[in-house]
Amino acid sequence: MTKNLIKIFSIIVFLLIFVIFYLSLIGVKTERFNERITNKISKINKWIKLDLRDVKFLLDPYNFTVNIITQDPTVLLEDRKLEIKEIKIKIYLKALIFNEFSLDNLKISTKTIKLKDIILLARSFKNSTELFLLDKVIKNGSLTADIKLEFDEKGKIKKDYVLKGFIKNAKLDFLKKINVNNLDLEFNIQKNRYSLTKIKSDINEVPLSSTLIEINKKKDLFLIKGKILTNKKEFDREKIKSMTANFLKNPKIEKIRLSSENDISFNLSKKLKIDNLEIRSKVNLDQLVIKNDYINLKPYLPNLEELIDFENHKITINYNKQKFNIKGDGKILVKDQLDTINYEIKKNNDKFTFHTKTDLRNNKLLIKFLDYEKKNNSSVSIELKGNFKKNNAINFDLISLKEKDNTILFKNLKLSKDFKLRSVDSFNFNFMNTKKIINQIFLKKNNSNYTIEGKSFDATKLINEIMESDEENSLLFNNFNSKITLKIDKTFINEVDFVNNLSGILNFKNNKINNLNLKSIFPNDKKISLSIKTNDKQEKITKLFTEHPKPLIKRYSFIKGFEEGILVYQSIKKDDISNALLTIENFKIKKIPTFAKLLSLASLQGIADLLTGEGIRFSDFEMKFSNQKKLTTIDEMYAIGPAVSILMDGYIESNKMISLRGTLVPATTINKTIASIPLLGNILVGKKTGEGVFGVSFKIKGTPKDLETTVNPIKTLTPRFITRTLEKIQKN
Repeated sequence: MTKNLIKIFSIIVFLLIFVIFYLSLIGVKTERFNERITNKISKINKWIKLDLRDVKFLLDPYNFTVNIITQDPTVLLEDRKLEIKEIKIKIYLKALIFNEFSLDNLKISTKTIKLKDIILLARSFKNSTELFLLDKVIKNGSLTADIKLEFDEKGKIKKDYVLKGFIKNAKLDFLKKINVNNLDLEFNIQKNRYSLTKIKSDINEVPLSSTLIEINKKKDLFLIKGKILTNKKEFDREKIKSMTANFLKNPKIEKIRLSSENDISFNLSKKLKIDNLEIRSKVNLDQLVIKNDYINLKPYLPNLEELIDFENHKITINYNKQKFNIKGDGKILVKDQLDTINYEIKKNNDKFTFHTKTDLRNNKLLIKFLDYEKKNNSSVSIELKGNFKKNNAINFDLISLKEKDNTILFKNLKLSKDFKLRSVDSFNFNFMNTKKIINQIFLKKNNSNYTIEGKSFDATKLINEIMESDEENSLLFNNFNSKITLKIDKTFINEVDFVNNLSGILNFKNNKINNLNLKSIFPNDKKISLSIKTNDKQEKITKLFTEHPKPLIKRYSFIKGFEEGILVYQSIKKDDISNALLTIENFKIKKIPTFAKLLSLASLQGIADLLTGEGIRFSDFEMKFSNQKKLTTIDEMYAIGPAVSILMDGYIESNKMISLRGTLVPATTINKTIASIPLLGNILVGKKTGEGVFGVSFKIKGTPKDLETTVNPIKTLTPRFITRTLEKIQKN
């Protein structure tokens, strides 16, 4: 009996174990619970209907649960049909035995489903703001996913859900500004945490990839960080313009070829607002061609063209809301000539600081106002260091140029936003200019005033700029009210001539020279002085005196062989109109082409030959004239000498028109005319006079390069000519 009981018990146990193994490994297929399963799902989500086929039951004896598995079911959601690969439901064994059918765990493995459909499915369970926004952003694409949902005792979904899968060929549109195409990625989504891997896409037509992007939800924000890689890609101007149309109105980039590695992080609100953006990038810039129409550098880099080409640059970029830092180095190509440059630009709030170093070996460099030019095949190191604010002044802490023995150095140079000088703490020049003249001067600042001292300075270029400019040199300054004290041992006024011991003071008021007093001496011990004073009537009175005017006169190309003399110039200027008087005493001229032509036309060939040979001496020259902008009006110009005298007036419109007229008379005619004056003639010239032709009247008119001269003989001199001649003779 006992043996039979043991035998029966053993059989039962064996059968029970067999059944357990069978139910655990093979399971049972049945449609018995299909309706109950679909009803349960409908209670959880009334929008979902399941179309089930055979359902397999597998026992999990360790957890006292039953896994219900169905293959290839169909989910009906509104008017859409979602193809599912497998649904696995876990229920407690106790609930099944006591007919208390409840879900504990739900796993769904999908086939390829449209992204729009899967978002619709997710929204049917929980219609969150982020799902709504995703539905607006996503335009196309497909998804394959494994979804795991946990349920509480009341049948509600717990928050510890898991979604895994991959997305193919997705298309997204963020506010019509960021377009994402051909997006492929794998995802792992859990409670408040999103992990995206193996990402490949085109964002605004830029191919990107990423090994990992992590998204963590914290309250109402999504904290996003990851690494984004851009493959090497070239874009032309039209492509760049279309890519940046929503951000830049007129990009200056003509072509770019680069690859990059970027660490990026930012916060994204539920309204898709980006905050706390941080970017750390390493950029390999193979080529960047930009159109330069911001700053005109052509006067300094004569080879510079409209397009600037940067090649083989290694760049690091760090960016956040308050700070921005870009640092790089590489080559700059100017007219097929390569040179090197490295740079660093930092932004802190609204302040930018910059530091650049450039080595120019192959390209030309000019600084016209200093008459400096880089030597061929030499290398110039240029360093710029400073700061500026947007739409504000530029401050250069350092401007340094070094070329072998040449040095040009500025410290704390401040410019206004329209590039006018506000102030400078110091400069130091030690260089040879294009005329082979050594410039050795330095400037120091003392409070608001300055001192310029040095051994040698070539002022030729500066003098030419002042003489030829239509505007006052004060326009170089901005809000400049300072005193400059000069003390220079040797100052060149042209390629050959120089003055010694230049000293004096310049006072600036409201950017203009208010008072000036300079004096110096030529190597022949002849003096020269210049003064400018502004009186109470705001009249600017200028006086120039020199015992050696030849170096000043020789700058005018139409006068050759000027010798000796004393020059005095005086002018009064107010409201941009100046009235001046220029006098020169006891000088000689060897050649004035226009004057020589005039003499020959007047049949005064002997005097013309004298002018082009030994020269003609004048005892007095006096010219009264006025200047207003580009118009010079000569009220009267009178010159008298032993051979010839001339009286003239007219006007000169700079670079446009010359119109002069006057009277030219040989000395013999003057003597004869004056001698004919009763009593006075006998006293002035005696009773005997020489023989000679009468005087001539003349006109000179035309453009500077095409002057027409006409001459008419006259038998009677004008009373004005005689009066001026008598005045001069009586004065002498």
